[in-house]
Amino acid sequence: MSLQIRNATAQDETAWRKLWAQYLEFYNVDLAPEITTNTWARAHDPASPMRIRIAIEADTVLGFAVHLHHPSTWVMGEDCYLEDLFVSSDARGKGVGRALIEDLQTLAKANGWHRLYWHTDEGNKTARSLYDSFTPSDGHVRYRLKL
Repeated sequence: MSLQIRNATAQDETAWRKLWAQYLEFYNVDLAPEITTNTWARAHDPASPMRIRIAIEADTVLGFAVHLHHPSTWVMGEDCYLEDLFVSSDARGKGVGRALIEDLQTLAKANGWHRLYWHTDEGNKTARSLYDSFTPSDGHVRYRLKL
């Protein structure tokens, strides 16, 4: 597999939106279209810390990693948060998810970020198997208060 990973560009929008729709379907989430449009716009705004990395093979976008960096109260610097990771169903099991995480590790180190972290659905055993190969779960439980 000759996989290339890079930041998404304006030309990748259609392919990313297709994968994004599959990602939302996987998690049974229905977002208003303007949220998706805003997410794409923020990822391309130079003032925003959010970026989208995409994995491409033979001009086909196979997956993405939406991440952002932010200051932390736990280190003297910034952390990188992997908010969304998705690989198309036909590319799963081929190392694309691993490659996207390794790419973020490299990016984080190059930018002097101190930690890379993420969370996932407790029942997503396939993803958790991949994640556990990088590091064990730290035991934290997430709470989300909608405002």
